[in-house]
Amino acid sequence: MVNDRQSLDLTTFAARASAGAVEWRISDAPVPYPEAVAAMEARVAEIAADQAPELVWLLEHPPLYTSGTSGKLADLLDLRFPMFATGRGGQLTYHGPGQRVAYVMLDLKRRRPDVRAYVAGLEEWIIRTLAAFNVRGERREDRVGVWVSRPDKGAGFEDKIAAIGVRLRRWVSFHGIAINVEPELSHFDAIVPCGVANPRYGVTSLVDLGHPLTMADVDLALRQAFDEVFGSAKARLPEETV
Repeated sequence: MVNDRQSLDLTTFAARASAGAVEWRISDAPVPYPEAVAAMEARVAEIAADQAPELVWLLEHPPLYTSGTSGKLADLLDLRFPMFATGRGGQLTYHGPGQRVAYVMLDLKRRRPDVRAYVAGLEEWIIRTLAAFNVRGERREDRVGVWVSRPDKGAGFEDKIAAIGVRLRRWVSFHGIAINVEPELSHFDAIVPCGVANPRYGVTSLVDLGHPLTMADVDLALRQAFDEVFGSAKARLPEETV
């Protein structure tokens, strides 16, 4: 089923954006998960206090699993890598090299204080990013994230290509999205990804779909699509590589 979030008007995210431009940061080396969470916590507090601009942080993690607020221990089938409990919404997922994680810290009270619309905005951001590479991403009513149809696998088969998990504090968002560019897909076999156990629904990546792209390619598409959904992507500060 197509998710009715696609009918939401998302233009108000840009229309109500704060005057300050969004800062973008790219980390070249994999960032340990606890360090990323600590950095997000600190930045969210600064944004809420109007002491720092909004931030989109692009990074990769070393191989690991995270469990959101709806995570179930039974969905962990094989503890191959460290597991981290986290305050984001959602269930279990995998992060690792070859996956572009985008942590999004936006002040929704100055944009649009609507969690459902914000999640739809993140979905739209992913869908437009994938469209830049002629990949059709879609929402689903009963499944979180962005999916692609896989008729090559059989009737009704679909694979998840991007995950979403968010948290808000004082209406400032953190955590965000993860797009599979070229991760080791077998690492998802150790969990029930996002609690979806139906064998018709798997996990894929851009490379798996026949699109051998670099992270730089995906980052450029992310910035262009972000501008369309959330407003200007012009960096307030020079782009920082950490």
